[in-house]
Amino acid sequence: MRDDIKTIQIANEVLLPEVVRLTDEGHTVTLPLRGYSMRPFLEDGRDKALLKKPAAIGVGDAVLAEIAPGRYVLHRIVAIEGDAVTLLGDGNLTTEHCRLSDVKATAIGFYRKGRATLDSTSGRKWRLYSWLWTRLRPVRRYLLAAYRRIWLKLFKPI
Repeated sequence: MRDDIKTIQIANEVLLPEVVRLTDEGHTVTLPLRGYSMRPFLEDGRDKALLKKPAAIGVGDAVLAEIAPGRYVLHRIVAIEGDAVTLLGDGNLTTEHCRLSDVKATAIGFYRKGRATLDSTSGRKWRLYSWLWTRLRPVRRYLLAAYRRIWLKLFKPI
């Protein structure tokens, strides 16, 4: 890493409306991830999401949604009933809710573990992870506890 490169952190309240504006204009945006709600697959400060304006969304999609004025989450859609969308972070045990119009961007892939190659959300690996993890919801609490207490202590995230 070069010594002359400086990293700054911008508050989500400032950054995310700009991300939404750019995706609304048709741009794709690479967003460094903050928070732990998408563990075990995505890590705070390590991974990045590639976002675009949503065309069609469905259950299982990872989306950037505004769940309250100025409060955004990047979570997976677990249900859509009419205009109501139910979201759940992979590392969360409780759901959050928004309207279809509050879904601001969809993830088309993730740069994980410091890699320069994109794990596409339409790729076989991501679909397999997603299929398996969403079906483990009844035991997710125990898997996440083991991940935090054992896995992270043995294998610190890159």
